[in-house]
Amino acid sequence: MSGKPTLSGTFAALLMTSACAGFDSPDNLEPVAQGDGYQAQYRQPDVTRAEADLLRSETMNAQKCLPLGGTAGKGASIAASVLRGERLSRNDLLDVRIVDDDTFNGSYVVSRDGMLKLPFLPPIRAQGRSTDQVEADIASALLANDFYQDPPRISVRAADFASVSVGVSGAVFEPHAVEIGGVRGDTVDSLRQVASGASTEGRNLSAALRAAGGVRPDADISAVEVRRGGKIYRLDMRGVFEGKNTFDIMLLTGDEVRVPSRQCFQDDLMRPSPISPPGISLFLSNLTQPAQNNAASAVGQTVRQVPYGSRYMQAVIDANCVGGSRSTSADRSAVLFSRNPMTGVSVVIEREIEDLLRRADRDDFDPYLLPGDAMACYDSTVTNIAEIGRVLGVVSLIP
Repeated sequence: MSGKPTLSGTFAALLMTSACAGFDSPDNLEPVAQGDGYQAQYRQPDVTRAEADLLRSETMNAQKCLPLGGTAGKGASIAASVLRGERLSRNDLLDVRIVDDDTFNGSYVVSRDGMLKLPFLPPIRAQGRSTDQVEADIASALLANDFYQDPPRISVRAADFASVSVGVSGAVFEPHAVEIGGVRGDTVDSLRQVASGASTEGRNLSAALRAAGGVRPDADISAVEVRRGGKIYRLDMRGVFEGKNTFDIMLLTGDEVRVPSRQCFQDDLMRPSPISPPGISLFLSNLTQPAQNNAASAVGQTVRQVPYGSRYMQAVIDANCVGGSRSTSADRSAVLFSRNPMTGVSVVIEREIEDLLRRADRDDFDPYLLPGDAMACYDSTVTNIAEIGRVLGVVSLIP
């Protein structure tokens, strides 16, 4: 006698199916399983427990590194003499004063062509020069045009530093032209506005690197290049990660900055610094049931800001994927979606959460988070079985 399958029979069959069925591991174009991805921490945790005390990820990453490109001595001294100190750029506001002479006294803006244009005098080059050099040229122009027989006393001071536009390329997360050094209207200090002189850190090289998303973990910060006036200067910025005063120069409009790559993931660059990304926007999903909107799924924010240098397990905890009843949570897993910033190729990494937590060598398989990463959590087998029961309960009500 044929008939409709019983609910208990269907439930038992589905239980057996759920117990036996497995899910394929995510396929990736990069060979991440053996540690040849962007970072070796992506590889699968398949080493034996006997090797648990051997943390090899950092060594595996370093094996792919090109030599440092930094040069000490002559190159550093040239850059120090040419680039150090305050340098003027177009649109800077200058206060010019000549003793007992009201003709030339006043405030002037460095023109678009980088020249300082005083009345009755030929234009004086200001772009990329110090105020002392501009003072000397003004004195020479006054003498050459017979305004003075003897050099007068001259004062040129920067009253306000304008923002500058520079190009940033290479091993940064967001290579593009950036504008740095500007001051928002709601942060203007009225006392400083009327005071003589000006100072700014907003036009520094470190500010440009940070505005371009920060340096990537594969960056060679020992040889950061600044192209100015047709010349290339190489600067060693490793001091920012060593707690030392670093070589941080003032940039000008028209400068070009390039950060070379060592073609490898450097673990020691994965920490906050003046040239690191300001943080990571991490996309999260932790749903027992897919939902049509965030309100229905009780997810306050699907994008979280986490500090640079955070790891996969920290994001798992931040998304509330760990904890609760062990019988229903111990079998949970999480999937990390990332992208190789050098090649643009995506990678998907899946981890059994409880297994990774209990491994002594967990650091070897706990990847660092990169800007734009996304993570999703999956429920345990117990929760899946409960969901099957709920579905079957709904099905049984259908006539």
